[in-house]
Amino acid sequence: MPRIISYIDAINEAISQEMERDERVFLLGEDIGLSGGVFKATAGLLDKFGEDRVIDSPLAEGIIIGASIGAAMVGWRPLPEIQFADFITPAMEQLIQQAAKLRYRSAGQFDCPITVRVCCGGGMGSGLYHSQENAGWFVHEPGLKVVLPATAYDAKGLLLAAIRDPNPVLYFEHKKLYRGVKDDVPEGDYTVEIGKAAVRREGNDLTVLTYGSMVHTALAAAEEMSKQGIDVEVVDLRTLSPLDKDAILTSVRKTSKCMIVHEDKRTMGIGAELSAIVSEEAFDSLDGPIVRVTAPDVPAIPFSPNLEKAWLVDQAKVVAAMEQLAAY
Repeated sequence: MPRIISYIDAINEAISQEMERDERVFLLGEDIGLSGGVFKATAGLLDKFGEDRVIDSPLAEGIIIGASIGAAMVGWRPLPEIQFADFITPAMEQLIQQAAKLRYRSAGQFDCPITVRVCCGGGMGSGLYHSQENAGWFVHEPGLKVVLPATAYDAKGLLLAAIRDPNPVLYFEHKKLYRGVKDDVPEGDYTVEIGKAAVRREGNDLTVLTYGSMVHTALAAAEEMSKQGIDVEVVDLRTLSPLDKDAILTSVRKTSKCMIVHEDKRTMGIGAELSAIVSEEAFDSLDGPIVRVTAPDVPAIPFSPNLEKAWLVDQAKVVAAMEQLAAY
């Protein structure tokens, strides 16, 4: 029988099961213990595993990540949390200069098996310091893997895969999906391979490349387009670094039209890299321009509900772009 659980419950279950399986796994972060996390992603884990493995840290992201890197170097499997993606900047030196380069600078003598959980995303009225979806900051850096699941099934499977990976993984989880998405999640152990995309909807007329919360926006837009006789294929990237180029190019070559949808800002974003890949390696297959639907290039997500709505990518904006591209 199917077992339907939420995205956030899938994350909690993955952590709990992996901590039971592997005694090297421990948690470190702000408010993750006594309060169970701001969104309760770590609820119940302190009681289950104790304060030696579920550690409430100071408000110091650089120390959280630095301590995790040190622990990883001596055999632990740290699972640090960055409470909101907007707070990650104090940890940038540790992530970019240390975690990403550790294996290279040590000539392979050290791995850095840390999985950094990062709560991200807008659409919840959280204002400019609690709403960024900034995974694009990290895909530029070789040595880091970056994932952003869109389903509860992938939330569990990708998290288990990330914790077991010998490389540093940034695991972004969109707060809008925490309780907004539920699906069938196996109770037992399984992993979703890092670096593999998933086709969420088959189609022949137009490809949408997307990830995270925007997968659901794109799927809703695709259903609306089907009423006009336009058959849209939706590819959920799942992993942003490394990208699944085979899945991307296979879909674009099939449909001959490519649209990219992401919540993050436009300039130098993940969509720009996807556009370059498609134009360099599938140009002869294209029957129209590569279209990007993204947030605008403004400094931050507004707190005002009306302004936030104007800032965010929504179904209407995606449908309008689909209609324009389909007309070519």
